[in-house]
Amino acid sequence: MLIEEIKKQFPNLIIKENEPLSLYTYTKTGGPADILVFPKTAEEIKDVVMWIKEEALPLTVLGNASNLIVKDGGIHGVVMILTEMKQIIIENKRISVQSGARLIDTSYAAYEAELTGLEFACGIPGSIGGAVYMNAGAYDGEVSEVIESVTVLTREGELKTFDNQELEFGYRHSRIQEIQDIVLEVVFQLKKGHSADIKERMDEFTFLRESKQPLEYPSCGSVFKRPTGYFTGKLIQEAGLQGKIWGGAQISMKHAGFIVNINHATATDYIELIHHIQEVIFEKNSVELITEVRIIGEE
Repeated sequence: MLIEEIKKQFPNLIIKENEPLSLYTYTKTGGPADILVFPKTAEEIKDVVMWIKEEALPLTVLGNASNLIVKDGGIHGVVMILTEMKQIIIENKRISVQSGARLIDTSYAAYEAELTGLEFACGIPGSIGGAVYMNAGAYDGEVSEVIESVTVLTREGELKTFDNQELEFGYRHSRIQEIQDIVLEVVFQLKKGHSADIKERMDEFTFLRESKQPLEYPSCGSVFKRPTGYFTGKLIQEAGLQGKIWGGAQISMKHAGFIVNINHATATDYIELIHHIQEVIFEKNSVELITEVRIIGEE
């Protein structure tokens, strides 16, 4: 049995079999992972990756699954969640952060060190690795503006460090999406600031987020990228779709750019509602809505 082999090979690794990923995704949906592992160190990640390669198994790497939909059939092979990799180290104006740490926690660590530049991220629930993967941003700020370098592990087991330019950042995009390397650590270069000013900006962003986003329900965050020249929520509102219920999922009444889980929604509910929104908006406006949320797994 594969589960017995991996447990024998890695006796100290946290390993779960046929674990529902709905326990980890922010939508509270998603089928099981054949094998789910939680490495604690970069060395453990490398050892597991090399073993998986030797065994010719599929490998899926996740952060904290906040901007993600896992299909109801789950994920075959090995799923690696990096939330145990959460160390944050501050040296002068640099913050070195392991990929499983939350962007929110990193933002508050910067504030406590009187470093400015990450205030915009104080409400983004994603992991550092996920933030690099999609160049996470909010309130006119993006992580690409403050990242100095990123250390990755290739699927072949090689360690590499990329500087900011090499990561080819764009709107909700980085080179990591193409090369599929595993982010291990990120170094942020920030500036010295004043505690009161940093706190004021963070409080303002927190107020805006709490007043405009449906934080009271499970959701995957912003579902669609913003199309050039349009606001997604406004398009959905004007199409008469806000509040629409599809199975257990609903287009949020608070912010039409969000889909919330109001009644034991499935991933299929989410995906079908996303497709419905895309069809209606294209029909009415000839605007193609591209998903920001990542959709993975088996039907």
